[in-house]
Amino acid sequence: MDPSSPLHVFAYGSLIWRPGFPFAHREPALLRGFHRRFCLWSRLYRGTPERPGLVLGLDRGGSCHGVVFTVAPAHAPATREYLRERENPRGEDVYHERVLPVRLASGGVVRALCYVADRRHPAYARPCADTAARIIAAGHGEAGTNRDYLLNTLATLREWGLRDGALEGIAARLDTPR
Repeated sequence: MDPSSPLHVFAYGSLIWRPGFPFAHREPALLRGFHRRFCLWSRLYRGTPERPGLVLGLDRGGSCHGVVFTVAPAHAPATREYLRERENPRGEDVYHERVLPVRLASGGVVRALCYVADRRHPAYARPCADTAARIIAAGHGEAGTNRDYLLNTLATLREWGLRDGALEGIAARLDTPR
């Protein structure tokens, strides 16, 4: 990435509602080739080693509506370092850092930093919606409850006029015994 150009970051989960870095602009965007999925065990942020929660990852196939943040060049190095620590805490490397083309709602295409789930990592999982809902309903870690993570993500997507049927289906199962 060119250090004199802005950094673009594609957000699809908690980064949408809690970026934690300075940005100059943000707007809805579409990433093709990956979809948002609860596919990573969380033993820190949304669960514990004894009772893991689940967090979102970009998994291959489909597409994902999210938000692109534009970061000024002066803030780009610190933002990348912050994101590396946040997305791969304690060097766990559950996500691959990728720069991928993302279509902005305003019409252009930018190359954005994306965090893609590592399918080879032991934290990778593909639970069905019922199992994911059960885990999310009970999950709690250093960053709060797994339920809040899901519901905050859905609420923020709706604020942006975006929908995610799979996440809505999991949310509907939270209070429904299965």
